[in-house]
Amino acid sequence: MSPATGQPVTIVSSVVQKYAETAGGLLPCLHEIQAKLGHIPKDCVAIIASGMGLSRAEVHGVISFYHDFHNEPRGQTTIHLCRAEACQAMGSRKLEEHVKSRLGVEFGGTTADGRFSLEPVYCLGNCACPPSIRIGDNVFARVDAARFDRLLKEV
Repeated sequence: MSPATGQPVTIVSSVVQKYAETAGGLLPCLHEIQAKLGHIPKDCVAIIASGMGLSRAEVHGVISFYHDFHNEPRGQTTIHLCRAEACQAMGSRKLEEHVKSRLGVEFGGTTADGRFSLEPVYCLGNCACPPSIRIGDNVFARVDAARFDRLLKEV
């Protein structure tokens, strides 16, 4: 979609206007854009920068620094697979291979049907019962390939 037309541009422009005069308004602006669109369109970075009185490089730097911001549409549900030491010691690498194969994506990818995005995470605070994953807002412990497949069917 070109930056000159379309609903995303209208939404981005409206959100930018809301935060343009707010000190430190870039982060809440980006969060709201992503909440409304599911991502921050690359072709809207110039609109955000101009409206916030920043350079495109500054806006891009913030978007690329924070892992929760995405330039591409994400899946309806995000699956976070823990890669911390406790989970790795208990089989998360084997689980990672299975999950990537089952979904057909690498970390940072989204399934072809748009249902799932896969992201690494470096601790879910569930170290006593690894390996752990988070599907949406729910954390699951002691996940193996079979349990992952069952959980995926329930989503």
